[in-house]
Amino acid sequence: MKVLRPIWLDKDLKTVQVIDQRRLPHQCVVQNLRTVSDTVRAIQNMTVRGAPLIGVTGAYGMYLAALSGEDLEAAGRRIKVARPTAVNLFWAVDRVLAAVQKASTREETIRITRNQAERITEFEIENCRQIGLHGLELIEEIARKKNGAAVNILTHCNAGWLACVEYGTATAPIYAAHELGMDVHVWVDETRPLNQGARLTAWELEKAGVRHTVICDNAGGHLMQRRMVDIVIVGSDRATAAGDAANKIGTYLKALAARDNGIPFYVALPSSTFDWNLRDGVREIPIENRNADEVRFVDGFDGKNPVRVRITPEKSPAANPAFDVTPARLITGFITERGICRADEQDIRRLFPRPA
Repeated sequence: MKVLRPIWLDKDLKTVQVIDQRRLPHQCVVQNLRTVSDTVRAIQNMTVRGAPLIGVTGAYGMYLAALSGEDLEAAGRRIKVARPTAVNLFWAVDRVLAAVQKASTREETIRITRNQAERITEFEIENCRQIGLHGLELIEEIARKKNGAAVNILTHCNAGWLACVEYGTATAPIYAAHELGMDVHVWVDETRPLNQGARLTAWELEKAGVRHTVICDNAGGHLMQRRMVDIVIVGSDRATAAGDAANKIGTYLKALAARDNGIPFYVALPSSTFDWNLRDGVREIPIENRNADEVRFVDGFDGKNPVRVRITPEKSPAANPAFDVTPARLITGFITERGICRADEQDIRRLFPRPA
């Protein structure tokens, strides 16, 4: 797979460039981020999205704050509240703030914030690469049991390189299997209301040459009943120390269907996605409520231009919770950079005896 990244520092060293993921798959547009306000806006409006990428973007936002001489504590507070659910954002900003305490000059502050942003980027990339290697073992095991027949994987939302800088989390094992020449096929949930699966995951997989089929969100249970799904692998935006995991709205329903049909349900995530202070995900993980117009309208492409159309009655209200929480009891296991573990605190701590 050709290595691509959704974020990079421009040659001028003053501009962070990102792929505008709102415009994919029909247009590939690059946006320039030059200020903290640009960074916050890009995170809020989902120009950039996906927990690891949001964290990396937040770290680069701190670098931009240092370049402009802003108060870094204040900049960090602004960036951290841009989106409330993905804990990677808080983790990355706090990591930069901790490192910059050693700085004694403005030049040193700039150097340290840039260095930290680059280190966080490479840390997340390596985490995702390792997630791919560990998750590959699950796919290989299924392939052996099927005597080499196609392994059918269902995923929800986009947890690919667009969301994670490189490799992805849920997609990393898929790419690893594909590169080995294994026969894999991916069922891609459309992921309403913003269709990250239909727009982004399908675009990624098509570019990589991975066999896939886009399905409406509610088709997953039907496919599981007919034994057309071998394994479900999803990402996460925040997981508790006790094994509950928040992911894009609709994930919980996939976990219920998987449990009812005896299909393994795995969550792929780096250590930066764990919130070690939380135990009860359903009650404690903050769930972002986004603008209801994301439900009432749908974006598309008419062959020449982007178009937006309303799909609800004009006066009908809508609700738009962006995430739900899958309880640990429904999760077969976590695929992390350190290996695979059960979704319970004891086994999580086996891999991570200290917070990463």
